[in-house]
Amino acid sequence: MPLGPRPIVAAHKESRILIIGQAPGTKVHESGVPWDDASGERLRDWLAVTRDQFYDESLFGLVPMGFCYPGRGKSGDLPPRKECQPLWHPPLLKRLKKVRLTLLIGRYAQQFYLPESRKLSLTDVVRDWRSVGPAVVPLPHPSPRNNIWLARNEWFESDLLPFLQAAVASALNS
Repeated sequence: MPLGPRPIVAAHKESRILIIGQAPGTKVHESGVPWDDASGERLRDWLAVTRDQFYDESLFGLVPMGFCYPGRGKSGDLPPRKECQPLWHPPLLKRLKKVRLTLLIGRYAQQFYLPESRKLSLTDVVRDWRSVGPAVVPLPHPSPRNNIWLARNEWFESDLLPFLQAAVASALNS
């Protein structure tokens, strides 16, 4: 690991919403706080929650597929390291018994937790969100690098985000 090991994960046995993302980027690696970057700001906007709510571990469990920064590749960060998920997800998720809603952010989480999606594009998986849920919602990565995807897929904002915000509000209030 180019920046050394620094596992970034935040969850509590009381977490109601589980967010499974990719792996921390360099800014998150430096701060040690999950989603502490522009992607996190957009994600909190999508969810219609405050920063305080988002970082309340009794409300949100923030678990990446890879717990440490994986390094840089040709077109962005490398994929999450493959050894993290099989080693750490089963015992961690087993303790999260109060999760009411799981958000799968990006292809790595979707391909693992929705194996039937492996042959589909991210767009197809996210567009077909109704067939997955209501307790699981696949989402694109909220990175600013995905602005073009968001502009091309207006249905995401008009159809999926209202459902997502209602599902988040329901999970938080249950």
